Amino acid sequence: MKALPSAYRNNPLVTRVNALRLALRLNEVGPVIALLAVSLLGYGFFALANEVGEGSTAALDRKVLLALRNPADISDPIGPRWLEETMRDITGLGSVFTIVFVTAAACAYLAMTRRRRIAVFVIAAIGGGEIASTVLKLFYHRPRPDLVPHGMEVFTASFPSGHAMMSAIAYLTLASLIARVDRQRGVKILVLTIGVSMTLLVGISRIYLGVHWPSDVVAGWCVGAAWAALCWFVALVLQQRGEVEAPSSSASRDARNENEAA
Repeated sequence: MKALPSAYRNNPLVTRVNALRLALRLNEVGPVIALLAVSLLGYGFFALANEVGEGSTAALDRKVLLALRNPADISDPIGPRWLEETMRDITGLGSVFTIVFVTAAACAYLAMTRRRRIAVFVIAAIGGGEIASTVLKLFYHRPRPDLVPHGMEVFTASFPSGHAMMSAIAYLTLASLIARVDRQRGVKILVLTIGVSMTLLVGISRIYLGVHWPSDVVAGWCVGAAWAALCWFVALVLQQRGEVEAPSSSASRDARNENEAA
């Protein structure tokens, strides 16, 4: 095995992650990647929050919002009428109702396939993310954009974007779990691509409809993806300790049951 560059081995962040990996007896590369993602995305969120607080993002926020509007009439988003309606449909994928429905459906499936502890974990992960989103909005309490008319009704503070954050938490968490359960590489790539695509589309729709500043959405993506990575890390640790069902053991048990039935 080729030795790692000394600059990489001596990096303080890498050193701390490796120390934690050894302390928790983590032998897979997945937990290490998850910890690095939590660290980088978490840092990105707080750095962006600091820039927003200082007003450093204001000019770019305004420029992006105006670029998505008809210069002759800023109440009219660019593009055909059907595009605006499509964006409203897409933004609904990040609504509370949709997230709750998708989570409930996924947990029902997990429970029916004898993965009840994973189902409970998913509920805790996504429910905890919703609480975190609410707390962050109350803490930062940033007003919604008033530069352009809103394309739909909004009722909460602006930073971070709850739709962007919750879509990242829900869809990335569920996609990573499905990718771990299925052994086919093509399926793993497909579900992860769908999860990332839905997360990005929901965030873009919030900017297009004028209900969020671009910095709100980027912050939502950062903290949402960091939360999903943290949940992924916890799930891997719990699986290694046998406190939640490991996908491999569940698959083996299902196969044995099918053989016995035959």
